[in-house]
Amino acid sequence: MGSGAKEKKKAAEGDVTVEGEPEGPSYEDKLKFVSVIAKPMASKKLAKKIYKVIKKGSKHKTFVRNGLKDVQARIRKGETGIVVFAGDVTPIEVMCHMPAVCEEKGLTHVYTPSRQDLGTAMGVKRGCLMVMVREHEDYKELYDELKAEIDALPPAVGAAS
Repeated sequence: MGSGAKEKKKAAEGDVTVEGEPEGPSYEDKLKFVSVIAKPMASKKLAKKIYKVIKKGSKHKTFVRNGLKDVQARIRKGETGIVVFAGDVTPIEVMCHMPAVCEEKGLTHVYTPSRQDLGTAMGVKRGCLMVMVREHEDYKELYDELKAEIDALPPAVGAAS
């Protein structure tokens, strides 16, 4: 019985991560698992900014909404913000209608390659299908910059301009 605790302690000591070092697959590796409808896809640099805004927003209650049901309900009620989708969702049918809803409501939306990274940015261990970040004065400058960059991305093929 006592040997299990020693193994856990050794495993915990071995999991030392250096800040800035990539843990797990690279951005390019994550792109291999992305669905074909995941457009516009955020670049590596833009994805980092998105995760930064999510992290800052999650410190303020009600400024980050996550999950399909919550985001869908908030959009229906008229909340605005940047909607971030995970590109590696399977089956994609559970959320393939959401980009059209965002375009209809005039919301800025973008895809990132990994649902796990979306969850990590919020500070949870589980992956997250989609996140909506609302504007807050603490990170307004970064939010506005991000919104402008996402709007400058080329639209998905066949999207009404």
